[in-house]
Amino acid sequence: MTIKLGVPSKGRLMEKTFDWFGKRGIGLRRTGSDREYAAAVDGVKGVELVLLSASEIPRELAAGRIHLGVTGSDLVREKLAAWDSQVEEVELMGFGHADLIIAVPKCWVDVDLLEDLDAAAAMFRNTHGFRMRIATKYHRQVREFLRAQGVADYQLVDSQGATEGTVKHETAELVADITSSGETLRANHLKILTDGLVHKSQATLFRSRKAQMSDQERLSLAEILKKIS
Repeated sequence: MTIKLGVPSKGRLMEKTFDWFGKRGIGLRRTGSDREYAAAVDGVKGVELVLLSASEIPRELAAGRIHLGVTGSDLVREKLAAWDSQVEEVELMGFGHADLIIAVPKCWVDVDLLEDLDAAAAMFRNTHGFRMRIATKYHRQVREFLRAQGVADYQLVDSQGATEGTVKHETAELVADITSSGETLRANHLKILTDGLVHKSQATLFRSRKAQMSDQERLSLAEILKKIS
């Protein structure tokens, strides 16, 4: 039996994950072409590398099918209810930074804070007869955040791409989305609320609380944790 380590299967997130582990004496490498998902681990025994999409890793951790996994902290919080009862943060990895934020049109000159948004939402419903629409694909986190902040008069509309353009196309009044530089928001004439930061995300190594382990696997896990600490 082996410890299963899930990492992103392609792109810069995979490359940076490989580099991060490599600097800590654990070599991760593909053993086939880019179309193959074969991989190997050097520098520590009893570990199997599993290549997955970043969005699949939270599910596999929660199901206990992998012991460790690297993915964005935003994905874990979005895909897993009561996430910290299912997985544990082991290490923040220092790359893949992005902020989940709430942004409104720049022309809303009187809306800079969430309390302003709450007032605007009530006024919008009275004027238009329906709730203000927030375009997002991060329904769980946005709903929990706004509930905690006392904002209630809104509806979430699903957006799986080009979220910033929904305001221009009049399918939403504001957005909640991931941003790193803010350039796309500015290009679409949107501004981030001063207190509209929902979550600061980055690539994180998580451990499954659900995965079963033998004594030998526990030793392998301890060796990994020692190397990366």
